[in-house]
Amino acid sequence: MTGQPRRARAVLVSGPPAAGKTTVGRALAGHLGAALLDLDTATAPLVAVLADLLGTADLDDRRLVAATRHARYETLVALAEDNLRAGMSVVLVAPFTAERRDAATWGEMTGRLRDAGGEPLLVWLRLDTASVAARLRARRADRDRAKSADPETVAASLDLGAPDVPHVVVEAVAPLDAVLAAARAAVDSSR
Repeated sequence: MTGQPRRARAVLVSGPPAAGKTTVGRALAGHLGAALLDLDTATAPLVAVLADLLGTADLDDRRLVAATRHARYETLVALAEDNLRAGMSVVLVAPFTAERRDAATWGEMTGRLRDAGGEPLLVWLRLDTASVAARLRARRADRDRAKSADPETVAASLDLGAPDVPHVVVEAVAPLDAVLAAARAAVDSSR
């Protein structure tokens, strides 16, 4: 033991739609005694207002994404920073699509989390195209309404490749208990 206090954790859970990000994030938050910060939960009410103003129900509508993406992720990171500064570990749940593909964007975000006292770790929930399509078809969530008309085409259009930034992989196609156990083990072994 070095005598220095451990840094708070900043676990970022990413993956394609229907990979189980929220389920895994909730389990990890409980496991770590961390605050759960889900992009959809934190920003959905305001996004819904803007969607109504734009006349769309499709959360992936380019106009809606262009108007909200930066503010949504800024909200998520700012909430994480506040919790980290208070000494509370956080689990952030979001696709992190741009962040996992661009080292500079990733570095800026994780730098902010480190500056606030966190130790960032990206958990990538890997899921294949057929599984994404099947899960989108099965879950029938309101947020998937536009995707559920043709889940195979939607799944085939997604970037399912592993992140280009440091990460740990959890196979999300496994049974839920195995996914949760693998996620907890990945987080525990990263310290």
